[in-house]
Amino acid sequence: MRWCPSSVLHLLRCLRSRSCCRRGRNNRLPPWIRDTWAYMTVLARSLYFNSLTDSDVVFDSIFEPVFWTVDYVTRWFGMVFVCLVVLLTSSIVVIAYVVLLPLVLNTYSPAWIAWHVCYGHWNLIMIAFHYYKAAKTCPGYPPTEKNDRPFVSVCKKCIIPKPARTHHCGICNRCILKMDHHCPWLNNCVGHLNHRYFFSFCLFMTLGCVYCSISGRNLFLDAYNAIERFKHLDMEKPGIPVTGMGLLIGLFPPGQASYQTPAPPYTFKDKMINKSIIYMWVLTSTVGVALGALTIWHAVLISRGETSIERHINSKETKRMAKQGRVYRNPFSYGRLNNWKIFFGVEKRSHWVTRVLLPSGHAPHGDGLTWEAHQVKKDLIPV
Repeated sequence: MRWCPSSVLHLLRCLRSRSCCRRGRNNRLPPWIRDTWAYMTVLARSLYFNSLTDSDVVFDSIFEPVFWTVDYVTRWFGMVFVCLVVLLTSSIVVIAYVVLLPLVLNTYSPAWIAWHVCYGHWNLIMIAFHYYKAAKTCPGYPPTEKNDRPFVSVCKKCIIPKPARTHHCGICNRCILKMDHHCPWLNNCVGHLNHRYFFSFCLFMTLGCVYCSISGRNLFLDAYNAIERFKHLDMEKPGIPVTGMGLLIGLFPPGQASYQTPAPPYTFKDKMINKSIIYMWVLTSTVGVALGALTIWHAVLISRGETSIERHINSKETKRMAKQGRVYRNPFSYGRLNNWKIFFGVEKRSHWVTRVLLPSGHAPHGDGLTWEAHQVKKDLIPV
Protein backbone atom coordinates (compact mmCIF):
# COMPACT_ATOMS: atom_id res chain seq x y z
CA MET A 1 0.00 0.00 0.00
CA ARG A 2 1.50 3.37 -1.01
CA TRP A 3 1.31 6.56 0.92
CA CYS A 4 -0.45 9.33 -0.98
CA PRO A 5 1.07 12.83 -0.84
CA SER A 6 -2.03 14.33 0.72
CA SER A 7 -1.90 11.95 3.71
CA VAL A 8 1.79 12.68 4.28
CA LEU A 9 1.17 16.42 4.24
CA HIS A 10 -1.70 15.99 6.66
CA LEU A 11 0.54 14.04 9.07
CA LEU A 12 3.26 16.70 8.94
CA ARG A 13 0.73 19.44 9.62
CA CYS A 14 -0.56 17.56 12.66
CA LEU A 15 2.96 17.16 14.09
CA ARG A 16 3.73 20.80 13.46
CA SER A 17 0.52 21.93 15.12
CA ARG A 18 1.29 19.79 18.20
CA SER A 19 4.81 21.21 18.50
CA CYS A 20 3.40 24.72 18.19
CA CYS A 21 0.91 23.94 20.93
CA ARG A 22 3.68 22.67 23.19
CA ARG A 23 5.75 25.79 22.55
CA GLY A 24 2.75 27.89 23.31
CA ARG A 25 2.23 26.05 26.60
CA ASN A 26 5.91 26.54 27.52
CA ASN A 27 5.65 30.24 26.71
CA ARG A 28 2.73 30.47 29.09
CA LEU A 29 5.00 29.45 32.00
CA PRO A 30 6.47 32.21 34.20
CA PRO A 31 9.91 33.44 33.10
CA TRP A 32 11.66 32.27 36.29
CA ILE A 33 10.43 28.70 35.72
CA ARG A 34 11.67 28.75 32.13
CA ASP A 35 15.04 30.17 33.22
CA THR A 36 15.39 27.59 35.97
CA TRP A 37 14.50 24.76 33.61
CA ALA A 38 16.99 26.04 31.01
CA TYR A 39 19.73 26.30 33.65
CA MET A 40 19.05 22.77 34.92
CA THR A 41 19.12 21.46 31.34
CA VAL A 42 22.48 23.09 30.66
CA LEU A 43 23.81 21.82 33.99
CA ALA A 44 22.73 18.25 33.20
CA ARG A 45 24.19 18.37 29.71
CA SER A 46 27.48 19.77 31.03
CA LEU A 47 28.12 16.46 32.81
CA TYR A 48 28.63 14.67 29.50
CA PHE A 49 29.42 17.46 27.06
CA ASN A 50 32.65 15.90 25.72
CA SER A 51 34.91 12.89 26.03
CA LEU A 52 37.23 14.58 28.55
CA THR A 53 34.59 14.48 31.29
CA ASP A 54 35.52 12.08 34.08
CA SER A 55 34.47 11.31 37.63
CA ASP A 56 36.31 14.37 39.00
CA VAL A 57 34.31 16.73 36.80
CA VAL A 58 31.04 15.06 37.83
CA PHE A 59 32.04 15.20 41.50
CA ASP A 60 32.95 18.90 41.28
CA SER A 61 29.70 19.71 39.49
CA ILE A 62 27.56 17.90 42.06
CA PHE A 63 29.32 19.41 45.09
CA GLU A 64 29.67 22.89 43.63
CA PRO A 65 26.99 24.30 46.01
CA VAL A 66 28.89 22.86 48.99
CA PHE A 67 32.17 24.35 47.81
CA TRP A 68 30.47 27.69 47.21
CA THR A 69 28.98 27.68 50.72
CA VAL A 70 32.35 26.89 52.32
CA ASP A 71 34.05 29.66 50.34
CA TYR A 72 31.32 32.13 51.24
CA VAL A 73 31.46 31.32 54.98
CA THR A 74 35.26 31.41 55.02
CA ARG A 75 35.28 34.77 53.24
CA TRP A 76 32.90 36.42 55.69
CA PHE A 77 34.31 34.80 58.85
CA GLY A 78 37.91 35.71 58.02
CA MET A 79 37.94 38.72 60.34
CA VAL A 80 36.48 36.59 63.13
CA PHE A 81 39.41 34.18 62.86
CA VAL A 82 41.89 37.07 62.81
CA CYS A 83 40.33 38.60 65.93
CA LEU A 84 40.43 35.19 67.61
CA VAL A 85 44.17 34.86 66.92
CA VAL A 86 44.82 38.36 68.27
CA LEU A 87 42.73 37.79 71.41
CA LEU A 88 44.27 34.42 72.27
CA THR A 89 47.81 35.67 71.69
CA SER A 90 47.14 38.83 73.70
CA SER A 91 45.74 36.79 76.59
CA ILE A 92 48.95 34.75 76.79
CA VAL A 93 51.05 37.93 76.69
CA VAL A 94 49.00 39.50 79.51
CA ILE A 95 49.37 36.39 81.66
CA ALA A 96 53.12 36.33 80.99
CA TYR A 97 53.56 39.96 82.11
CA VAL A 98 51.09 40.00 85.02
CA VAL A 99 51.55 36.51 86.49
CA LEU A 100 54.76 34.89 85.26
CA LEU A 101 57.17 37.83 85.13
CA PRO A 102 56.86 38.62 88.88
CA LEU A 103 57.44 34.94 89.68
CA VAL A 104 60.51 34.87 87.45
CA LEU A 105 61.95 38.02 89.00
CA ASN A 106 61.47 36.67 92.55
CA THR A 107 62.65 33.06 92.09
CA TYR A 108 65.17 32.82 89.22
CA SER A 109 68.83 33.78 89.12
CA PRO A 110 69.93 36.90 87.18
CA ALA A 111 71.26 34.77 84.31
CA TRP A 112 67.96 32.94 83.87
CA ILE A 113 66.03 36.20 84.20
CA ALA A 114 68.08 37.74 81.37
CA TRP A 115 67.54 34.64 79.20
CA HIS A 116 63.77 34.57 79.68
CA VAL A 117 63.34 38.32 79.17
CA CYS A 118 65.51 38.47 76.04
CA TYR A 119 64.19 35.32 74.36
CA GLY A 120 60.57 36.02 75.25
CA HIS A 121 60.60 39.53 73.82
CA TRP A 122 62.51 38.47 70.69
CA ASN A 123 60.02 35.67 70.04
CA LEU A 124 57.07 37.98 70.64
CA ILE A 125 58.42 40.59 68.19
CA MET A 126 58.98 37.95 65.49
CA ILE A 127 55.46 36.57 65.93
CA ALA A 128 53.77 39.98 65.78
CA PHE A 129 55.84 41.19 62.82
CA HIS A 130 55.37 38.13 60.62
CA TYR A 131 51.68 37.78 61.40
CA TYR A 132 51.02 41.40 60.48
CA LYS A 133 53.04 41.11 57.26
CA ALA A 134 51.42 37.80 56.30
CA ALA A 135 47.91 39.19 56.79
CA LYS A 136 48.47 42.59 55.17
CA THR A 137 50.88 41.76 52.33
CA CYS A 138 49.32 41.15 48.92
CA PRO A 139 50.01 37.53 47.87
CA GLY A 140 50.68 38.60 44.27
CA TYR A 141 48.32 38.72 41.30
CA PRO A 142 49.02 38.13 37.61
CA PRO A 143 48.64 41.16 35.32
CA THR A 144 45.21 41.63 33.81
CA GLU A 145 46.31 43.78 30.86
CA LYS A 146 47.85 42.40 27.70
CA ASN A 147 51.58 41.66 27.94
CA ASP A 148 54.29 39.48 26.45
CA ARG A 149 54.85 37.38 29.57
CA PRO A 150 54.80 33.60 29.02
CA PHE A 151 51.84 31.71 30.42
CA VAL A 152 50.82 28.06 30.65
CA SER A 153 47.00 28.30 30.49
CA VAL A 154 44.02 30.62 30.73
CA CYS A 155 41.95 30.81 33.91
CA LYS A 156 38.42 29.61 33.26
CA LYS A 157 36.99 31.98 35.85
CA CYS A 158 39.12 35.12 35.52
CA ILE A 159 39.58 34.64 31.74
CA ILE A 160 43.17 35.91 31.97
CA PRO A 161 46.50 34.21 31.18
CA LYS A 162 47.90 32.16 34.07
CA PRO A 163 51.68 32.08 34.51
CA ALA A 164 53.42 28.98 35.83
CA ARG A 165 52.57 28.02 39.43
CA THR A 166 49.52 30.34 39.41
CA HIS A 167 46.14 29.08 40.63
CA HIS A 168 42.68 30.53 41.14
CA CYS A 169 41.40 31.09 44.69
CA GLY A 170 37.66 30.64 45.02
CA ILE A 171 37.53 32.61 48.28
CA CYS A 172 39.48 35.65 47.07
CA ASN A 173 37.95 35.15 43.60
CA ARG A 174 41.29 35.98 41.98
CA CYS A 175 44.31 34.20 40.55
CA ILE A 176 47.28 34.04 42.96
CA LEU A 177 50.95 33.83 41.95
CA LYS A 178 52.59 30.69 43.35
CA MET A 179 49.50 29.99 45.41
CA ASP A 180 49.93 27.67 48.40
CA HIS A 181 46.50 27.88 50.04
CA HIS A 182 43.96 30.30 51.48
CA CYS A 183 44.53 30.74 55.22
CA PRO A 184 41.39 31.71 57.17
CA TRP A 185 43.51 32.64 60.21
CA LEU A 186 45.15 35.35 58.09
CA ASN A 187 42.03 36.20 56.09
CA ASN A 188 44.39 36.21 53.12
CA CYS A 189 45.85 33.93 50.50
CA VAL A 190 49.37 32.57 50.92
CA GLY A 191 51.18 33.30 47.67
CA HIS A 192 54.47 34.42 46.20
CA LEU A 193 54.82 37.69 48.13
CA ASN A 194 53.77 36.57 51.62
CA HIS A 195 54.68 32.86 51.71
CA ARG A 196 57.83 33.58 53.73
CA TYR A 197 55.90 35.65 56.26
CA PHE A 198 53.35 32.88 56.72
CA PHE A 199 55.95 30.17 57.31
CA SER A 200 58.00 32.38 59.64
CA PHE A 201 54.89 33.16 61.68
CA CYS A 202 54.09 29.44 62.00
CA LEU A 203 57.70 28.69 62.95
CA PHE A 204 58.08 31.37 65.63
CA MET A 205 54.58 30.79 67.01
CA THR A 206 55.45 27.10 67.41
CA LEU A 207 58.74 27.99 69.11
CA GLY A 208 56.92 30.36 71.44
CA CYS A 209 54.29 27.78 72.37
CA VAL A 210 56.94 25.12 73.00
CA TYR A 211 58.91 27.60 75.10
CA CYS A 212 55.87 28.44 77.25
CA SER A 213 54.91 24.77 77.56
CA ILE A 214 58.36 23.59 78.66
CA SER A 215 59.25 26.50 80.93
CA GLY A 216 55.80 26.55 82.52
CA ARG A 217 55.44 22.82 83.17
CA ASN A 218 56.37 22.98 86.88
CA LEU A 219 54.18 26.05 87.35
CA PHE A 220 51.30 24.18 85.71
CA LEU A 221 51.70 21.20 88.05
CA ASP A 222 51.84 23.47 91.11
CA ALA A 223 48.79 25.41 89.95
CA TYR A 224 46.83 22.24 89.23
CA ASN A 225 47.62 20.82 92.68
CA ALA A 226 46.66 24.13 94.28
CA ILE A 227 43.29 24.16 92.51
CA GLU A 228 42.61 20.60 93.66
CA ARG A 229 43.55 21.58 97.21
CA PHE A 230 41.20 24.55 97.06
CA LYS A 231 38.37 22.25 95.97
CA HIS A 232 38.95 19.93 98.94
CA LEU A 233 39.01 22.88 101.30
CA ASP A 234 35.70 24.11 99.91
CA MET A 235 34.15 20.68 100.40
CA GLU A 236 35.22 20.44 104.04
CA LYS A 237 32.55 21.71 106.49
CA PRO A 238 34.00 23.61 109.44
CA GLY A 239 30.86 23.07 111.53
CA ILE A 240 27.07 23.14 111.67
CA PRO A 241 25.51 26.52 112.40
CA VAL A 242 23.31 26.51 115.50
CA THR A 243 20.22 28.71 115.75
CA GLY A 244 17.16 29.05 117.96
CA MET A 245 17.92 27.14 121.19
CA GLY A 246 21.68 27.65 120.93
CA LEU A 247 21.75 30.41 123.47
CA LEU A 248 19.61 28.44 125.94
CA ILE A 249 21.72 25.29 125.93
CA GLY A 250 25.04 27.16 125.93
CA LEU A 251 26.48 26.22 122.54
CA PHE A 252 27.75 29.78 121.89
CA PRO A 253 30.45 31.44 123.96
CA PRO A 254 29.34 34.28 126.24
CA GLY A 255 28.63 37.42 124.21
CA GLN A 256 28.34 35.63 120.82
CA ALA A 257 24.81 35.41 119.41
CA SER A 258 25.46 34.19 115.84
CA TYR A 259 27.56 31.63 113.97
CA GLN A 260 30.38 32.94 111.72
CA THR A 261 31.96 30.79 108.99
CA PRO A 262 35.75 31.20 108.96
CA ALA A 263 37.32 32.77 105.88
CA PRO A 264 38.89 30.36 103.33
CA PRO A 265 42.67 29.89 103.59
CA TYR A 266 43.12 31.30 100.04
CA THR A 267 42.06 34.47 98.27
CA PHE A 268 40.27 35.06 94.99
CA LYS A 269 43.53 36.41 93.54
CA ASP A 270 45.34 33.15 94.32
CA LYS A 271 42.64 31.14 92.61
CA MET A 272 42.67 33.31 89.46
CA ILE A 273 46.47 33.20 89.21
CA ASN A 274 46.50 29.41 89.30
CA LYS A 275 43.68 29.17 86.77
CA SER A 276 45.52 31.58 84.47
CA ILE A 277 48.64 29.42 84.57
CA ILE A 278 46.60 26.31 83.75
CA TYR A 279 44.88 28.12 80.85
CA MET A 280 48.19 29.32 79.45
CA TRP A 281 49.86 25.90 79.61
CA VAL A 282 46.92 24.01 78.07
CA LEU A 283 46.49 26.55 75.24
CA THR A 284 50.19 26.79 74.35
CA SER A 285 50.67 23.02 74.49
CA THR A 286 47.69 22.36 72.23
CA VAL A 287 48.61 25.05 69.71
CA GLY A 288 52.25 23.98 69.79
CA VAL A 289 51.39 20.40 68.79
CA ALA A 290 48.88 21.34 66.07
CA LEU A 291 50.84 24.23 64.60
CA GLY A 292 54.11 22.33 64.92
CA ALA A 293 52.78 19.54 62.70
CA LEU A 294 51.67 22.13 60.11
CA THR A 295 55.07 23.84 60.25
CA ILE A 296 56.92 20.56 59.71
CA TRP A 297 54.70 19.76 56.73
CA HIS A 298 55.40 23.12 55.11
CA ALA A 299 59.11 22.73 55.83
CA VAL A 300 59.08 19.45 53.91
CA LEU A 301 57.30 21.14 51.00
CA ILE A 302 59.83 23.99 50.95
CA SER A 303 62.69 21.49 50.93
CA ARG A 304 61.13 19.88 47.85
CA GLY A 305 60.54 23.22 46.13
CA GLU A 306 56.77 22.89 45.88
CA THR A 307 53.60 24.32 47.36
CA SER A 308 50.62 22.53 48.87
CA ILE A 309 48.74 22.60 45.55
CA GLU A 310 51.81 21.50 43.58
CA ARG A 311 52.22 18.59 45.98
CA HIS A 312 48.99 17.04 44.67
CA ILE A 313 49.84 17.87 41.06
CA ASN A 314 53.33 16.40 41.31
CA SER A 315 52.09 13.24 43.00
CA LYS A 316 49.64 12.66 40.14
CA GLU A 317 52.37 13.27 37.58
CA THR A 318 54.69 10.86 39.40
CA LYS A 319 52.09 8.09 39.32
CA ARG A 320 51.20 8.77 35.69
CA MET A 321 54.80 8.62 34.49
CA ALA A 322 55.59 5.63 36.69
CA LYS A 323 53.02 3.67 34.68
CA GLN A 324 54.93 4.66 31.53
CA GLY A 325 58.23 3.56 33.03
CA ARG A 326 59.55 7.12 33.40
CA VAL A 327 60.63 9.21 36.40
CA TYR A 328 59.10 12.59 37.11
CA ARG A 329 61.24 15.41 38.49
CA ASN A 330 59.94 18.67 39.88
CA PRO A 331 61.24 21.40 37.52
CA PHE A 332 61.10 24.04 40.29
CA SER A 333 63.32 22.19 42.78
CA TYR A 334 66.97 23.30 42.88
CA GLY A 335 68.18 21.15 45.79
CA ARG A 336 67.21 21.33 49.46
CA LEU A 337 69.67 24.03 50.53
CA ASN A 338 69.08 26.15 47.44
CA ASN A 339 65.33 25.84 47.90
CA TRP A 340 65.66 27.27 51.41
CA LYS A 341 67.95 30.06 50.19
CA ILE A 342 65.50 31.04 47.48
CA PHE A 343 62.56 30.85 49.87
CA PHE A 344 64.16 33.08 52.54
CA GLY A 345 65.97 35.31 50.05
CA VAL A 346 69.41 34.44 51.41
CA GLU A 347 72.16 35.73 49.13
CA LYS A 348 75.06 35.76 51.58
CA ARG A 349 75.86 34.29 54.98
CA SER A 350 74.87 37.35 56.98
CA HIS A 351 71.35 37.10 55.57
CA TRP A 352 70.69 34.02 57.72
CA VAL A 353 70.73 36.45 60.67
CA THR A 354 69.41 39.67 59.18
CA ARG A 355 66.70 38.09 57.00
CA VAL A 356 65.77 34.93 58.94
CA LEU A 357 66.41 35.54 62.64
CA LEU A 358 65.50 39.22 62.57
CA PRO A 359 62.42 41.01 61.17
CA SER A 360 62.97 41.77 57.49
CA GLY A 361 60.62 43.09 54.82
CA HIS A 362 62.75 42.25 51.77
CA ALA A 363 61.03 41.13 48.57
CA PRO A 364 61.09 37.43 47.58
CA HIS A 365 63.27 36.01 44.84
CA GLY A 366 61.86 36.67 41.36
CA ASP A 367 58.64 38.32 40.26
CA GLY A 368 56.42 35.22 40.44
CA LEU A 369 55.58 35.44 36.72
CA THR A 370 58.54 33.54 35.26
CA TRP A 371 60.49 30.69 36.83
CA GLU A 372 63.78 29.12 35.92
CA ALA A 373 63.16 25.40 35.44
CA HIS A 374 65.71 22.65 35.84
CA GLN A 375 67.42 21.32 32.73
CA VAL A 376 65.09 18.39 32.23
CA LYS A 377 63.46 16.83 29.20
CA LYS A 378 60.44 18.56 27.81
CA ASP A 379 58.18 15.58 28.25
CA LEU A 380 58.91 15.55 32.00
CA ILE A 381 57.69 19.12 32.52
CA PRO A 382 54.00 19.16 33.50
CA VAL A 383 51.72 21.31 31.37
